[in-house]
Amino acid sequence: MKLIIAYIQPEKLTDVKQELYKADVKKMSVTNSLGCGQQGGYHESYRGVDIEVNLLKKIRLEIAVNEEFVQPTIDAIIKGARTGNVGDGKIFVMDLPLCIRIRTGEKGTEAIG
Repeated sequence: MKLIIAYIQPEKLTDVKQELYKADVKKMSVTNSLGCGQQGGYHESYRGVDIEVNLLKKIRLEIAVNEEFVQPTIDAIIKGARTGNVGDGKIFVMDLPLCIRIRTGEKGTEAIG
């Protein structure tokens, strides 16, 4: 079992979800987040005051998958999120030692579904 965490541009969420559905990945958590990376930030002026904005809006996806869905999930995220520009995002893949479905008490790969 793996936990896939991806940070993507907010405007690419619909495209990524469509690609995940095509890959038969339908369970995910989506969170608004702020972050900065190679993309950096930008300067803007508000009422004559120069403001540096270096935390940009991102979307964080968390998807728990069984081994056979790891690569299809990664491929779907890349296909939906890639624009070729700096700031497209990152994908992190981590081992998931245990998953428990609260409703039934199932554990492991059966709990992920």
